[in-house]
Amino acid sequence: MAKSKFRPLHDRVVVKRIDAEEKTKGGIIIPDTAKEKPSQGEIVAVGPGGRDEAGKLIPIDLKVGDRVLFGKWSGTEVKLDGEELLIMKESDIMGVLV
Repeated sequence: MAKSKFRPLHDRVVVKRIDAEEKTKGGIIIPDTAKEKPSQGEIVAVGPGGRDEAGKLIPIDLKVGDRVLFGKWSGTEVKLDGEELLIMKESDIMGVLV
């Protein structure tokens, strides 16, 4: 089945969560029920950007493929083509991992 295309509007981005580690540094395996949702993800799609008071387009600093950190309660969870994704505003993203 072909993947559907989804383009976020304005200053929104689509983020795919990156799974947390299964083990601690000490080697203890963490069960699924005790894991927290990761606050790290990869940008899957980017909107064109927001607009200022004059109506001029302000482009987004993020691009597809960037690994980012975001807040624990950021974004709206959606399921597209069986994949769980987050849609959030650019301002909800705290930074890009380099």
